[in-house]
This record gives sequence, C-alpha cells and structure tokens, in this order.
Amino acid sequence: MRDDQVRPLPDSMWEVARRPRWIGMLALALAVAALFAWLGHWQLDRSVDSLKPVSTGSETSTPLSDLTSPQSKYLDKFTGQKVTVTGAFDKDDFRVISGRLNHSDSGYWLVGRFVDSSTGGSLAVALGWGATAADARSAISSVPVAPTTTALAGRYLPSEAASEGKFQEGRETVVAVPQLINQWSDFSGDVYNGYVVADRSWGDLTAIYSPPPIDKTSINFLNLFYAIEWVVFAGFAIFLWFRLVRDAFEREIEEAEEARALLEGGSPQASLHAD
Repeated sequence: MRDDQVRPLPDSMWEVARRPRWIGMLALALAVAALFAWLGHWQLDRSVDSLKPVSTGSETSTPLSDLTSPQSKYLDKFTGQKVTVTGAFDKDDFRVISGRLNHSDSGYWLVGRFVDSSTGGSLAVALGWGATAADARSAISSVPVAPTTTALAGRYLPSEAASEGKFQEGRETVVAVPQLINQWSDFSGDVYNGYVVADRSWGDLTAIYSPPPIDKTSINFLNLFYAIEWVVFAGFAIFLWFRLVRDAFEREIEEAEEARALLEGGSPQASLHAD
C-alpha cells in the first residue's frame, strides 16, 4: 500500500460531523427529536388540562332550566354554579335543618320546596341561617308562597347523602333531596337532583355564606412521567447521532493507524504502542 492510498486523518470529530452523510443523519435525528418533543408537550398539556377548574364560569348566573332539568343526573360541573329561577314556594313544605355552619357558627337552616314555573320541577331551596330552630321556624311567615311568584338567585349544590343519624323534633342535619321528597306533603312530580342556597334571606334569618367552589385538583403523575420520558427520548436521539459520529471518527483513526503500520512493515499494535 502506497502513502497516497492512506486516507488522511480528520483533524477532529467535528470534521467528520460536517460531512454530507452525517449532516443528513443530524437532520434525521433532529426530526425524530422534534417528534418526541412534540409528544412530550402533548403529554404535558394533558397533565395541565387535569389541573384546570371543572367549572370556570360558576360566577356567571344562568337560569337553572338552562343548566339542567328535573330528574336529570347531577354533574360535578354544576357544583357552585350561580343560578336564577322563578316560581313559587309551597306553603306546607318547609323544613328546619340543624347543625349547619355559617362561617364558624353552628345553627339552623330553613329549607323550602320551590316549584320552578318554567319546568314544573320541584327544587329544595335553603332560605337562610338562624342561631336557633325557633329563629328558622319563625321566618316561614316572611316567605311568599304560592300563588305569589318569586325570583330567586343563588348557588346550585349537590344533594347531600341521606341522614342515618337521629331526628330531633322532625329536624334533620342534611339537605338530602331523596329524603326531603319523602317528607314533602302530597308531593308528586319531578324534582331537581340538587338544591339552591339563596343569596338572600327572609325574616330575621342571615344570608347563608356560600363561597365560590374551591377547585380541588391533583397532578396526573402518569402523564407527567410520559412527558418527561418523551423529552428523554428526544435527547437520546441527538446523543445517538453524537455517538455514531464519534465512533466513525475513532474508526477512521484506527484504520489509518493500521494502514500506516502496514506501510512501515510492522504490526498495527506496534504502531499504536510506538505512538
């Protein structure tokens, strides 16, 4: 083998990297990395979506009949939604609910059956808070009943679980729609599966404190893990190209050393040790 047949040694690995072949491989690696990065971004978006509030428009009042209908399933997104409804209270269907907190004070709610004039469905409405059962009961006389029409506004909340506790003087501790249905006099018809906390009160009762819903969210760790995984894959695509270029550079060095050793009539190992 003549000297002019020996391939010239590259000055550095980056000289190898600038060759058309490896530039093309870099473009492919970047395309694969971009795909993996996009998949990581998509997974991250899914994690972020899980953190978004379920009901972002709860402070914008909407007619209850536009939000849902009687006998329809109560959806989580309804919770805390401000609603308006027009109808009349039934004069015989008021209940006093005990053990209700208003801020940090324990007391009593007055709850009445309200008939929505637009749908005919019955709706439980919490009318106000009182410090004693007598306060709650005395406010009944201040509530306009059918045939008087009343326009209400308040927050729509899910029915509470039926009470399994004690009843004292006909009073319970929860606003459970299925339980109230059994207590309403001569009731028949459709009913909303949630109840409304009115934003005003009647008589000497205090308006019930009903703040906006607190968005309880959790991180979707599985999606977050996938997002990190795709980013790692994107980095690995670039790293793989780097390793291939370095291997090609080192291989050319070894081949050149072997060729020089053959020209000098020695062994490749001896040439390498001589250097």
